[in-house]
Amino acid sequence: MTTRTRFAPSPTGYLHIGGARTALFSWAYARKLGGTFILRIEDTDLERSSQESVQAILDGMAWLNLGHDEGPFYQMQRMDRYKVVLQQMLDEGKAYYCYTTPAELEAMREAQRAKGEKPRYDGTWRPEQGKVLPTPPADVKPVVRFKNPAHGVAAWDDMVKGKIVFENSELDDLIIARQDGTPTYNFCVVIDDWDMGITQVIRGDDHVNNTPRQINILKALGATLPQYAHVPMILGSDGERLSKRHGAVSVMQYEEEGFLPEALINYLARLGWSHGDEEIFSVEQLVAWFDLEHISKSAAQFNPEKLRWLNQHYIKLADNQRLAAWVSKHLAKCGVTVGDVPALTDVIALYKERVATLVELANEVAVYYSDVQPAAELLETHLTAEVLPALRELAERFADIAWEAPVVAATIKELLAKHNLKMPKLAMPVRVILVGQTHTPSVDAVITMFPRALVLQRLQRYL
Repeated sequence: MTTRTRFAPSPTGYLHIGGARTALFSWAYARKLGGTFILRIEDTDLERSSQESVQAILDGMAWLNLGHDEGPFYQMQRMDRYKVVLQQMLDEGKAYYCYTTPAELEAMREAQRAKGEKPRYDGTWRPEQGKVLPTPPADVKPVVRFKNPAHGVAAWDDMVKGKIVFENSELDDLIIARQDGTPTYNFCVVIDDWDMGITQVIRGDDHVNNTPRQINILKALGATLPQYAHVPMILGSDGERLSKRHGAVSVMQYEEEGFLPEALINYLARLGWSHGDEEIFSVEQLVAWFDLEHISKSAAQFNPEKLRWLNQHYIKLADNQRLAAWVSKHLAKCGVTVGDVPALTDVIALYKERVATLVELANEVAVYYSDVQPAAELLETHLTAEVLPALRELAERFADIAWEAPVVAATIKELLAKHNLKMPKLAMPVRVILVGQTHTPSVDAVITMFPRALVLQRLQRYL
């Protein structure tokens, strides 16, 4: 049987880290087995769903390069199909109309709690052989409930967690259509997975309690059951459920903050899955290695510093032209126009091994295309009377030497010896004057990155 997996987010917010990891695992499993990966948008929550959220999901998937083979399918466009199956189940006695009002249901549950019982629907409107049902009230619109098996178990061999068993007696009759006739989440999911031929449902373990209900509905329909794999949740570094303060933000915010998609993919893959001790691997290696057997049964912890470390690695490997496109766009938003000189790719090559994000890279690069105004305290600290004579002579020598890093480096060394200075004494004020910073790559490389005239202009301001 051809492998068919799906990612089925609800468009009630952005695509966050947990959802992205679920999508990645489902995508990688299908790719590993030469199967089909389906994108399905579960948009039946009309109050909370939005087109903006749909677009955020599509943008996040595209940025991560998690391409789908079929879809996106939208549940709201499949309502006719759901209603056909609902009517079929009513006709076959596998579902029934329930006229218990929300107020009556709440009172029922309160009474059960008072007795120390598990709150649940008491089956008043459940048809049974020989049972006489109450007369339907004319002023109440009914819901539709699934007639869950009263005995036996709903069990499955979870591909991550192992054998899981629920007693059917613990499951009350699930509402599968609301009073207005719209089907509920658990029902729509079942019909979608059935119609789309899903073979493996890979999702977060917050869905474990939904699974026995979905299994029972599938059995009632005579459908083939998919395999289930419930992936443990992601926790923050403090062991609490992942939230915005831990980094559970939109995937696209990571793009805005200067993370590369391959770094986030690599990080998410290792967040609860492993291939031996491998920490860094390409998407191609992930697909070749991926399996569900090596997904951890325990929750993973999100570590922002580990993600930054991976991002730094991938920035070093990235093509300079690709980085330049991002940096140029970011600087434009900040009001900095990148000129032709120095070449942006040359500046990026100089700094890319010193940063962990593209925002940091852009900040380093910006000084080459801006009129730098060094902080007064830096000038006071480094532009001393002791070094001024050497700086003046350096400016004179710069006027007519070959504008190449080796020649500039040799000139600096000559003046250090002549004025009996250590390298930092001369290099620090030059850095401060040119880029407003004391920490840069090799000072000769920084100097020659600028046009000669601009270097002389900035030096003369303070000499």
